[in-house]
Amino acid sequence: MINLDILLQQILNGLVLGSVYALVALGYTMVYGILQLINFAHGEVLMVGAMVGVTVVMGLAGSGFPGPVLLLIAVLVAVPTCVLLSLTIERVAYRPLRNAPRLSPLITAIGMSIFLQTLAMIIWRPNPILFPDLLSTTPIPIFGAILAPKQILILVVSATMMAGLVLLVNRTKLGRAMRATAENPRIAGLMGVNANQVIAATFAIGASLAAVAGVLVAMNYNIAQFSMGFIPGLKAFTAAVLGGIGNITGAMLGGLLLGVIESLGAGYIGDLTGGFLGSHYQDIFAFVVLIVVLVFRPSGIMGERVADRA
Repeated sequence: MINLDILLQQILNGLVLGSVYALVALGYTMVYGILQLINFAHGEVLMVGAMVGVTVVMGLAGSGFPGPVLLLIAVLVAVPTCVLLSLTIERVAYRPLRNAPRLSPLITAIGMSIFLQTLAMIIWRPNPILFPDLLSTTPIPIFGAILAPKQILILVVSATMMAGLVLLVNRTKLGRAMRATAENPRIAGLMGVNANQVIAATFAIGASLAAVAGVLVAMNYNIAQFSMGFIPGLKAFTAAVLGGIGNITGAMLGGLLLGVIESLGAGYIGDLTGGFLGSHYQDIFAFVVLIVVLVFRPSGIMGERVADRA
């Protein structure tokens, strides 16, 4: 018989995990929607956000600032740093290859990912860096389950940022320009839309979300290191494919679903297999989902909004 308290706990844990996946998946799906490019360096933008955040926190550790203020300062420094990095990547690595065969920018993205990991290892050293607890560690009961304040913060911040992105895309001039460019960049250009500016804004928005996600991940696990963006980046890509890459709502849904699937899989399937497929093997569930989606529904749950290019 299923214990409802344990089930609720696993679902809440999955939503916390999925919220981070959703934030990163939005960066993948927005760039793909406009450029038809899988930016595999996006996970490393998350990593840089986390490393910059932990550097700021450690640098201000003796300043007397309260923990929440330190966390806010870390985010305020990490976001512009990641935006600048992402704009540089777009300008240097992707823009010259915009009209090249699709394989060229894909290989470039993988190469940029490896380059950023190596550069981060040189700057911050290979050893993991401890991210101190900045919030209360007293668990908060929720209908029989418990969540730490930092987990609740992840849910609130993620939901707020995703709602803000939806409003930006659907209600602002920039959002209309993004949607027009995604539909057909040449016609959008004839209507006065500057494609380069729209693409740069898309990379900047995705980098901002990844920077916040990086600081939240480091805060949640109390650790940051140069390779921490690789697996979350692949899982966020899986979430984008699951929801329908190119579809913003689909990326959010895919991220949340993937987090819940991982949490339930690690909890319940781990018990059924005597721990063989428990939390140490939870990564396997994300990639099983990716294979199943690619085989049976390549367009994802919510399909793909990107029209065929004329």
